[in-house]
Amino acid sequence: MRNNHDTLRVLIVGCGNMGASHAMAFHQMPGAEICGIVSTGKSKELLNEKLGGGHLLFSDYQEALNATNPDAVCISTYPDTHEAFAVMAFEKGCHVFMEKPIADSVAGAERVAAAAKKAGKKLVVGYILRHHPSWIKFIEIAQQLGKPLVMRMNLNQQSHGYMWDVHRNLMKSLSPIVDCGVHYIDVMCQMVRSRPVQVSAIGARLTNDIPEGNYNYGQLQIRFEDGSVGWYEAGWGPMISETAFFVKDVIGPEGSVSIVAKDAGGAGKSDSVEAHTKTESLRWHHASIDGNNAFTKQDDWIDLTDEPDHQELCNREQAYFMKAIQEDIDLTDHVEDAVNSLRIAFACDESVRTGEVVKL
Repeated sequence: MRNNHDTLRVLIVGCGNMGASHAMAFHQMPGAEICGIVSTGKSKELLNEKLGGGHLLFSDYQEALNATNPDAVCISTYPDTHEAFAVMAFEKGCHVFMEKPIADSVAGAERVAAAAKKAGKKLVVGYILRHHPSWIKFIEIAQQLGKPLVMRMNLNQQSHGYMWDVHRNLMKSLSPIVDCGVHYIDVMCQMVRSRPVQVSAIGARLTNDIPEGNYNYGQLQIRFEDGSVGWYEAGWGPMISETAFFVKDVIGPEGSVSIVAKDAGGAGKSDSVEAHTKTESLRWHHASIDGNNAFTKQDDWIDLTDEPDHQELCNREQAYFMKAIQEDIDLTDHVEDAVNSLRIAFACDESVRTGEVVKL
């Protein structure tokens, strides 16, 4: 680290939902200090107040980088700035934590990965579910169900008020199946650890509130080399139904495992960032039957006692970022997975726009 002591000086860039949570994580973390806060609007003042005040505030990212000379940059802006901001940080010799997706194009994601490698600095991408004990367990059980796997997932959001503003801004650069889908595509890839070979996807524009040619509802299907298949569905907007908006289900020859979020999957929760990471219970169904086709084993209900809330998950992400820097963890696979899940998501986006199946 640049400074003569062991404190990681972090520049916070973007102060919305995720940016504020990451800032709070650094604020509470021993060995880290926030050296500046950047946003184009009023959110930096609000965040500064929330953190007790006294931080340097900037409207211009380049100016902030030069003025604060940070060790690390935490990027939680809209996706269309991710590539440029990350590359600038690496050229300045900083480590980078950035919210997913890594960029708003596959070529951009590859340029970010190359810039991190060239600078010899750490790049951690905010795949928050990788730090959730229940999701780790969900993936672990899925890997015990045999092959091929059938993976069924969605996250539809009946967004209104502030969240509809957020979603409309996101859709200026990315569709829901790309922005949100990279999480669940990443989960599917971890479950099967097989090469995706083709995708197909459909989408619909359900509102005039987004640019012509964009869509706020999409559904994708992935076929993997080992015969596994998966689908993911995402819709954003005030018109979205709350019926079955939270499906997380995996089926294999040996049985199935499902996230049963009785509370987080309830009415009025589709728009809650806090609810999106809640799992509550895992239901592990065993397929074994006897000569009369009766099940030989009851379903297992797994209630994990370590159920971190959204802020705690952000704390864990930043603890991992700090550990990666301090212990020089090799993040090659982490970065490759982030680029790969985005590559698959953009292939799905291409399928929506062309109406064709896309071979990978």
